Amino acid sequence: MNTVQLYGLKNCSTCVKAMRWLEQRGIAFDFTDYRDKPVPPAVLGAWAAELGGWEKLVNRASMTWRNLGQERKSPASDHEWLALIAEYPALVRRPVAIDTGGRASVGFSEKKYGEIFA
Repeated sequence: MNTVQLYGLKNCSTCVKAMRWLEQRGIAFDFTDYRDKPVPPAVLGAWAAELGGWEKLVNRASMTWRNLGQERKSPASDHEWLALIAEYPALVRRPVAIDTGGRASVGFSEKKYGEIFA
């Protein structure tokens, strides 16, 4: 893989910052808006496993999470997490970046991207 894969929402300000950072450094990337093209469950599961669990992949500080009923905030299985993300794609932290080595990371900061894409 020669191109960074970036996943997020096209109107997300953090995703826009990440794309701008990559563009300014001449780093090739493909962007997928996961509302338009949902990420397959197996891929979401792999990301969660690589990142250290669903809690690392899902943004539990988001308005979407806060607006969920209490009974929805304790998924007990991969299946329940996947059903929640299928219903609310905005729960996934943004952006998810897959580097050219196939490693996943979530979120954006200039420092973090400088380390990942150095």
